[in-house]
Amino acid sequence: MTTGTAALAREALARLGVQASAYAGGDLPVRSPVDGTSLGAVRSHTPEEVAAVVGRAAEAFDAWRAVPAPRRGELVRLFGEELRAAKDDLGLLVSLESGKIRSEGLGEVQEMIDVCDFAVGLSRQLYGLTLPSERPGHHMLERWQPLGVVGVISAFNFPVAVWAWNAALALVCGDTVVWKPSEKTPLTALATQAVFERAVARFGDAPADLSQVVIGAQPVGEALVDDPRVPLVSATGSTRMGRAVAPRVAARFGRCLLELGGNNAMIVTPSADLDMAVRAIAFSAVGTAGQRCTSLRRLLVHESIADGLVERLARAYDSLKIGSPLEADTLVGPLIDENAADQFEAAIARAKTEGGEVVCGGERLAGRGGAYVTPAVVRMPAQSEVVRHETFAPILYVLTWRDLDEAIALQNGVPQGLSSCIFTDSVREAERFLSATGSDCGIANVNIGPSGAEIGGAFGGEKETGGGRESGSDAWKTYMRRQTQTVNWSRDLPLAQGVKFEVG
Repeated sequence: MTTGTAALAREALARLGVQASAYAGGDLPVRSPVDGTSLGAVRSHTPEEVAAVVGRAAEAFDAWRAVPAPRRGELVRLFGEELRAAKDDLGLLVSLESGKIRSEGLGEVQEMIDVCDFAVGLSRQLYGLTLPSERPGHHMLERWQPLGVVGVISAFNFPVAVWAWNAALALVCGDTVVWKPSEKTPLTALATQAVFERAVARFGDAPADLSQVVIGAQPVGEALVDDPRVPLVSATGSTRMGRAVAPRVAARFGRCLLELGGNNAMIVTPSADLDMAVRAIAFSAVGTAGQRCTSLRRLLVHESIADGLVERLARAYDSLKIGSPLEADTLVGPLIDENAADQFEAAIARAKTEGGEVVCGGERLAGRGGAYVTPAVVRMPAQSEVVRHETFAPILYVLTWRDLDEAIALQNGVPQGLSSCIFTDSVREAERFLSATGSDCGIANVNIGPSGAEIGGAFGGEKETGGGRESGSDAWKTYMRRQTQTVNWSRDLPLAQGVKFEVG
């Protein structure tokens, strides 16, 4: 497995157009979570190099913003075509570098393709408004203009899709992109950049440096965050990271688009279809080894059905195949690294001290090279501190409730506000959950789990999740600047609000 994993990565990178010199001899080692194999070592950028990259991006923006939006959409269309051709290799590389099972790795690339399709249509729909003027012989317009250089900081768990959410929209909006991927997953970024450059070559007349990659740890991110030539920083990661990024960007009056932590819950009512609920719980809680920002972390079950549902979950968890994500029947791959496994074990221990009962799982699996654990179901007597904290691992805390008001209070009673759901066959319960007095999250679902969002809706959450919105709906407005325009087509010069100011 060790030799095979590295060889698979090298072969995929070569087919994707990444030269071996790009990941050899650098200062930043890259290891596969599949088995701990070294995949290479990339070179980190210096802060001075980041500044030079931003400078080139700013020059490219000066030219790109003048290109008609539908023409900009053509580049993104070509990129989508190139992604289709590269899907198998790029999806494999996602699995090798982030530990996702094969279907999830391929699904992430499909998400990139889908958002490209969305952005191509959007390139002809960057609508403004016409507004009535109070002054005769005048009319008003609201127009959306390109913004500038967009800095994208992405996390390891979605090493390419989140960049595509940002980049596809930014490019059709007339912006340029500087991407800092997670230092844990730089190879997928280099491969994506190579695929993008093929689309640029086919496009023919695009300015150089529309999209660039900078690699490194915190100093690289800080250089990007602090640069005043970057009017928008889109950062995906932990709440701790967001607390560091947001004040620095605000200090220079830049914009932040933050996608931070989630502590997502499912409410299960007595009327719910439990067969469907069990399937949704299993995928939402253990998919990507619990390392999605939308992973299910809290299961809020009516007390009358809790025992039976937990028993069914324990049986379902016992059937999960845990192992190499490259094997077709694997459902649970590794955690990203040993530190993640340490945090998993620490959370299990803390849950026990806070009165939790481990129903199943919660163990570390040794001797596999990577950081593998058994997904855990833990019954908790209350929503204690460990439950309120997001642990990026497959731990599902189960709590019970007596009435829906109590369930919604539990659902909302955490600092994070990303995704939420309810399983019920009651229209009243569903509509209450979706009402202004229901879920306080950015995403609220009925009879579907919290994990796995479609690109057509705006993605993001409230409270400590950061308030940002990416991907669908009108999230494109974040990547543009709003301009109110007034045109006087008369030969008079009346002032607004009846102000009189005559001279001469």
